[in-house]
Amino acid sequence: MVVAELEIFHSRPIAPTRRVALGELHLPVDPAPGFGGVLLGAVVAAHLPDVDPELHDDLLRLTFEIEEGRRISQPRLRHRFQDDRVGLQRSTHRLVGRGERLALDLAEDRGSPTQQVLGAVYAIGTLPGPARSVVARTVRSAMRWRGGVGPQLIAHLAGGRVAPALVGIGDADPVIWALAVLGLPLGGDPDRRIVQRRFRELLRAAHPDHGGELDGAAQRIAELTEARRILLP
Repeated sequence: MVVAELEIFHSRPIAPTRRVALGELHLPVDPAPGFGGVLLGAVVAAHLPDVDPELHDDLLRLTFEIEEGRRISQPRLRHRFQDDRVGLQRSTHRLVGRGERLALDLAEDRGSPTQQVLGAVYAIGTLPGPARSVVARTVRSAMRWRGGVGPQLIAHLAGGRVAPALVGIGDADPVIWALAVLGLPLGGDPDRRIVQRRFRELLRAAHPDHGGELDGAAQRIAELTEARRILLP
């Protein structure tokens, strides 16, 4: 029984332009991260080791931009994200229920690892607001996974909503992570006043007393606090 499914359309390896689009999605996220969040995280964990390490920092930042609903400039990670699927190949990833157990059925014979990871990350943006934040954190947790792709990964991702991702992916610079959390430009040394102002703005937006979503608020506040600590030692 298929409990979650992700279709990714992508250009062929020999195509002169690199493109990614989403197809049919079945990503249940209730309660978050749900089967959908586990599948997206698994796709990322399975393919990230083969993605150019030079792209990891931008990928991390992209997860925050999509989580917050920001406009995504194109291309990103050397690929253009689009709606049109004409001329693209399809990869289908599934999370399957077998009795009381879950198993992954991931496409591995088409497209590049970067295309698969990008498809999973862009799929976060299709989710409703409260669940989107939890799933984005689950995907960031998947970026840190260093084990095999199997039952242990599924268990890890199913508990991702309570596992804070307070470091970057792999060996990424924690300063890059912190800048991404606060939505500040990468590179350079940001002014202390800018960091403090941005921290206060995002903290207020994340707090339930000021209209922030209750689900995931503690995790979001923890991320903001850690980012400020890194940038303002």
